[in-house]
Amino acid sequence: MTTTDWNPVLRSELDQPYWRDLQRFVFDERSTHAVYPPHEEVFAALHLTPYEDVKVLILGQDPYHGPDQAHGLCFSVRPGVRIPPSLVNIYAELQSDLGLSPPSHGCLESWARQGVLLLNAVLTVRAHAAASHQGKGWEHFTDQVIRAVDAKIDRVVFILWGSYARKKKPLIDTSRHVVIESPHPSPLSASRGFFGSRPFSRANAALVEAGREPVDWQLPAEVDPPDATVP
Repeated sequence: MTTTDWNPVLRSELDQPYWRDLQRFVFDERSTHAVYPPHEEVFAALHLTPYEDVKVLILGQDPYHGPDQAHGLCFSVRPGVRIPPSLVNIYAELQSDLGLSPPSHGCLESWARQGVLLLNAVLTVRAHAAASHQGKGWEHFTDQVIRAVDAKIDRVVFILWGSYARKKKPLIDTSRHVVIESPHPSPLSASRGFFGSRPFSRANAALVEAGREPVDWQLPAEVDPPDATVP
């Protein structure tokens, strides 16, 4: 994990026995299988959204497990990759909520650079094997990320989509922060309450109420292919 302002916040986790076991597991998986995202992009969410800047946290579950999809940000895919169905539905809700036209790509880096932490609960996955790295230790680490964000003095908006994400609500002090929750945007559940939940306008209203800058949710119409490494 390259040095960022997250390091002093999470440093103690890297000394825990579970962390060594987790890194050994991921190393062994990479030696025998394709694993996503690439090693250098596992912590992209923490690189692109410094701890100091976090004002919204969107929680996903697993990285995408198809070739060239995952690049370290939940729900986001690399430019040039077909937009996954859940993200298609997120874009549809974004348009319904704020009237913003969806872009032709699925890269959400613009959000990440504005303080939207796009965090998956599990940060790696074996190719074509959803949930294959669950229960190996990543959840311990990302729970600590959530707790660290909860410890921030300024208001943060936590967006929890689906039952898996909503189980993390007890980690959040709802007297200081705002939680926006709904069913998951996947095609299986989006019509059960995700559509019409207006998470983007509600998040901005909560930020403005607390004297924080709202997020510009409009994604650029086009983005260049990413570099091979995260800055």
